[in-house]
Amino acid sequence: MATRAVFDTNVLLSALFSVTGPPARCLALARTGPVESVTCQPILDEFSEKLVDKFNFTPEHARAAAQEVYDLSTLITVPGQLKVVTADPDDDVIVECALAAGAEYVVTGDRHLIDMGRYAGIQMVRPAQFLEWVAAER
Repeated sequence: MATRAVFDTNVLLSALFSVTGPPARCLALARTGPVESVTCQPILDEFSEKLVDKFNFTPEHARAAAQEVYDLSTLITVPGQLKVVTADPDDDVIVECALAAGAEYVVTGDRHLIDMGRYAGIQMVRPAQFLEWVAAER
């Protein structure tokens, strides 16, 4: 059974720009099977928006990058009602996605999520730590 994980936007961006780093290796595990990537439309939208706004991608190229994430992920719907990340409410959708999907991990570099540690049995981990844990589980 694959380990279910939600990859935060910062991990998706890092994976796109550094194809050999831990974030890219995390996504590679989702492509090859030991990890099931789970995402939601708000995460894909934020990913696309950051590519356009911060990295000067054309909207078409940003949509293509988001489509790649969509293609390797299970897409779920989130109601947008969870309020648990008081330091950064924009991160609530990441936790809500993981909760709705029954994910075991949120893979992130965001300190607001890392500082939470755990929420409802979901572990908030950095990409390098996630890689270690997945390797240990296999």
